[in-house]
Amino acid sequence: MSDIAKSVGQRIRNYRIKLGLSQEKLAELSGCHPTYIGQLERGEKNATLESVERITNALGVSLADLFEKLGDRQDHKQSVPLLCYEFLSAKSEEEQEQLYKILLEMDKYKEN
Repeated sequence: MSDIAKSVGQRIRNYRIKLGLSQEKLAELSGCHPTYIGQLERGEKNATLESVERITNALGVSLADLFEKLGDRQDHKQSVPLLCYEFLSAKSEEEQEQLYKILLEMDKYKEN
C-alpha cells in the first residue's frame, strides 16, 4: 500500500489511542466496520473520502489535521521532522509539553 495510506492510517490510530478508543468503538462512532478501521490503521486499505470524513468526525479532528504535512516526504531531510511531528501528534498535550522541554534542555548542551 502507499506511504500516504500508511501515514493516514497511523494518524487515525494515533488520534484513536489519544482518545482512549478501541477500534470497535471508533467503528461504532463512525459507522464503519471494525475490520475496516484495522485495515486502514495498518495501511492495508485505501480509505474513501466518505469514510475519512466519518472517522475524523468521530475523532473530533479536522480533515486538515489528518492530512497536515503528508505531502512533505520528498527527501530524507524532510522525513525526520515529519517523523517527529507524527510522534508528537500521538501524545497528549501534557506529554508534548514535557517532550518539548526535554528538547530545549538537550539543545542547551549541543556542541557548536
